[in-house]
Amino acid sequence: LPTPPARLPYVPHVPPMALLGKVTASTFALEGPRCVFDGHADASDTVWLAVAFANASAAFRNPLSRADVPPYKQLPTARSYMTLETAAAAYSCSAPSPPVLRVGGDTACRDQGRLDPCNGPLPSPGPYRVKFLLMGCRGPKAETRWSEPILLRRALSPSTIHPVPARRGSAVVVITSILASLGAVLATAVLGALGAKVWGSLCHQNLGADAFIRRSYRTHHIPPAVPQPLRPGCVCSPPGLCRSAPQPPAPCQRI
Repeated sequence: LPTPPARLPYVPHVPPMALLGKVTASTFALEGPRCVFDGHADASDTVWLAVAFANASAAFRNPLSRADVPPYKQLPTARSYMTLETAAAAYSCSAPSPPVLRVGGDTACRDQGRLDPCNGPLPSPGPYRVKFLLMGCRGPKAETRWSEPILLRRALSPSTIHPVPARRGSAVVVITSILASLGAVLATAVLGALGAKVWGSLCHQNLGADAFIRRSYRTHHIPPAVPQPLRPGCVCSPPGLCRSAPQPPAPCQRI
């Protein structure tokens, strides 16, 4: 009887980091089993990924050789298959960190209907469970635990997509109208306050010049004085001289 494979505590899982298309309607990402099989693998060994429906993982039986590997084409009937055959050295600790694996990413498998193991799109949302299996020339040598159930995204049926958005309720419409009115009133008040402030500033700056220009000074009209003739005689004025027009000044005489 073949020796049972070693049971390793590693549990396959979807990468925890943010990743575009990590889980889609027909594929999902999986972290590679780096450093998991060190101490169990030889240079000629390979690592496989077993994929099964969650309710069929308990009935899965490890193949005794590569010829017994269940192919992707038998997934609808056998409820499981194996894929992603990779040299064990690619997952060793000394190797560069392997890229994230994409389960179900090979669309050519479904189109060509090949019987050899391939990585075709998953036919339904599942859920699925996966495990890694180390295979040697004499059969399985080590295996990991089964993963937790992995559920794919469900594609929406075109009949369930409504081209016209749902109508809003009356309460939402009323609240929206009130908010719009309040916004218009607030904007008007703010603009009015700013306008008054700017106008007041301009008037304050031009107050002196405008006041001088606009202020009018009206004075009473005083006609020019008409020279009056001097009375005959003379008028004494200091220092004792008399003025008589148009004669030259003469000595003052008392009348």
